[in-house]
Amino acid sequence: MNNEKLVLEDSKEITLFQLSVIKDRIIQGDALEVLKKLPNECVDLVFIDPPYFLQLPKKKLVRWNAKTTVKGVEDDWDKFESFEEYDSFIQKLLIETSRIMKENAALWIISTYHSVHRIGKIMQDLGYWLLSDVIWVKNNPMPNWLGVRFTNATETIIWAVKNKSAKKYTFNKDLAKEFGIGKVGANVWTIPLCTGKERQKDKEGNKLHSTQKPVELLKRIILTTSNEGDMVLDPMSGTGTTGYVANQLKRNFIMIEREGKYIEGMKERFKISPSIPKKRKKSSIEEELETY
Repeated sequence: MNNEKLVLEDSKEITLFQLSVIKDRIIQGDALEVLKKLPNECVDLVFIDPPYFLQLPKKKLVRWNAKTTVKGVEDDWDKFESFEEYDSFIQKLLIETSRIMKENAALWIISTYHSVHRIGKIMQDLGYWLLSDVIWVKNNPMPNWLGVRFTNATETIIWAVKNKSAKKYTFNKDLAKEFGIGKVGANVWTIPLCTGKERQKDKEGNKLHSTQKPVELLKRIILTTSNEGDMVLDPMSGTGTTGYVANQLKRNFIMIEREGKYIEGMKERFKISPSIPKKRKKSSIEEELETY
């Protein structure tokens, strides 16, 4: 891939992006503004990793047992003044997303317990038809740092189509069963958080992005609900995992990202030819649930 032409900067002068121009590129700009400029019904699959609105306390988070501090999500992009402001943001995002989805396109949107229920209601109010959800179990979650709640080791990914009449959406059932747990291939995926070489770092050696998504997670989403040659959109692409995986799996992509530091991280990432294994060693959780 030509890294020099990977990034296209949005501007006020641009009123409509031509699909041929933005295919396999990152558009640097605000998601809500850029989405308005994309053509109608131009994508086959959408993955959205929106702000979670975690509402974390301003004080330092200290693990109750080890007395060490936890670096949580402190980024400005996760901060909203109220639930109403957050809901309005999600609603605007999903309205534009529906417009640019093809008739039988699929959408996946991920969140935690903090906001996933709000997102699901907004989707239903807008006419989206929820097909299922997948529970992502992290077998290396952030430790329980206060000891007053369950360890937060899961995230929920909603899988939907734009309306109830969409019947011919892509679903590769054999892969879905392979990726799910137990003999029935239940809708639970055990995938570790990004660590080691997969985790992108800044110049100081810190995490580049607070909530970088694993390659394995996007691999499963893309393989189960799209086909080779399809167009995959990620309007808040962060470190670019969606496009990175889509490219390797012979899909086209459009990514949108506002933050310059993430854009630079993606440019570095795309210099390396990705290696995405077809098979992954099962975790101990998966092995325990094989008889399910």
